[in-house]
Amino acid sequence: MANNEDLFKKIIAHAKEYGFIFQSSEIYDGLAAAYDYGQNGVELKNNIRSYWWKAMVQMHENIVGIDAAIFMHPTVWKASGHVDAFNDPLIDNKDSKKRYRADVLVEDHIAKIEAKISKEIIKARKRFGDAFDEKQFVETNPRIVANLEKIEKIKNCLYPAMENDDMTAIKQLIEDLEIACPVSGSRNWTEVRQFNLMFSTNMGSTAEGATEIYLRPETAQGIFVNFLNVQKTGRMKIPFGIAQTGKAFRNEIVARQFIFRMREFEQMEMQFFVRPGEEMKWYEYWKEERMKWHLSMGIPREKFRFHNHDKLAHYANAAADIEFDFPMGFKELEGIHSRTDFDLKAHEEFSGKKLRYHDPELNESYVPYVVETSIGLDRQFLAVLTHAYTEETLKDGSQRMVMKIPPFLAPYKVAVFPLVKKDGLPEKAMEIFDTLKPEFLCFYEEKDSIGKRYRRHDAIGTPYCVTVDHKTLEDNTVTIRERDSMKQDRVPIDEIARIVMERLAVSL
Repeated sequence: MANNEDLFKKIIAHAKEYGFIFQSSEIYDGLAAAYDYGQNGVELKNNIRSYWWKAMVQMHENIVGIDAAIFMHPTVWKASGHVDAFNDPLIDNKDSKKRYRADVLVEDHIAKIEAKISKEIIKARKRFGDAFDEKQFVETNPRIVANLEKIEKIKNCLYPAMENDDMTAIKQLIEDLEIACPVSGSRNWTEVRQFNLMFSTNMGSTAEGATEIYLRPETAQGIFVNFLNVQKTGRMKIPFGIAQTGKAFRNEIVARQFIFRMREFEQMEMQFFVRPGEEMKWYEYWKEERMKWHLSMGIPREKFRFHNHDKLAHYANAAADIEFDFPMGFKELEGIHSRTDFDLKAHEEFSGKKLRYHDPELNESYVPYVVETSIGLDRQFLAVLTHAYTEETLKDGSQRMVMKIPPFLAPYKVAVFPLVKKDGLPEKAMEIFDTLKPEFLCFYEEKDSIGKRYRRHDAIGTPYCVTVDHKTLEDNTVTIRERDSMKQDRVPIDEIARIVMERLAVSL
């Protein structure tokens, strides 16, 4: 675990040093759990967002996008259940003065038991080799069976307590499991209490006439309240989807782990409207489609896993997360939920407006069911950054730090260098830069040795470096260097754009 913590610290330091992510308001000692994307970070973030939009909207003839306002009528959040039910159970340790989500403390305890089970399985796999039958081993090994029973018993206490808002039962569970504060090591806990996660503010010109409204805690409701607007103006037929990306805000009790959990973050969500009764078919379809999207970025399958929810949200009849193996372990990256007709029916009730679809094939009107895919853009950014971070020892024994970001997502696609800062090479290099910049985001640099410049662009993930040397002036050819292999090819100047374009191609 220590190595993973060290890796995480290195990634965070690298993100700052190379202009990916800065602490918000750093010159004022920062603001907790708020981060700014730097010059390289904003490009990577934009590229991830664009790739999601292309996969979701451009590649589907029955999905369109919207951009709803962050401010919404306060009754929207009453209808959605956020005013009454968007709470987390909060607990404080009296010695460390640290605040925790009570359910997460219990889930972390479960994770430790699961880690013990994994260790037993790994040891047995090494011992028995090809003859190892994992299913039989899990079902018959006494230690694993006992630990699985422990987990089941904890879940059978935690989930009903969460469902019934039974704070006393959650506190009792923490005491029974002898869970200690990770900071102080003590078990000196306060009572558990509910904490609403929405940020509220006032809208109006005077304090007396102001209306209390909320910063949206999710982007989905902007889609639901626009369901009929989009369906009618877009002449959409069920099944169809509405996609949206944008900021959301949650007053998290414990915002930690860098950009994994923040109070201001960006979501990429798509709500897919289907006939009642067909939601499970589409739920399975979108689970498969979303996993394909993640894998299309070149990250191996073992870095991902599905986690089916035992405890369902009040609006869902099925839910699964795609989890990613971050440095701090497998954590939620994307959620796929079958939301039933809860949202549209709730908005019908609270607004008094009909939100129904007339199905010409069935010749009947109904409130559609919804399958949702919801991913945190910041978490996806962290997943890409984590997987890309690579420390290599080269053949000559030297070290290289390289960000192996998928080339089509990289902040800069091409860096153009004159070999030396004289003999007309900078002018020729700038001429090439000017021909490439309409096609790709390019970087021009002439400072330091060519080796140092290569290393700098390895560290920000630039996939291709074009070097202009004295031979270029003779025959109009340049050296193009590929980041991951460090292989160098001599190519004609007028072929650079085509070569880079071909290498950047990605199939969805």
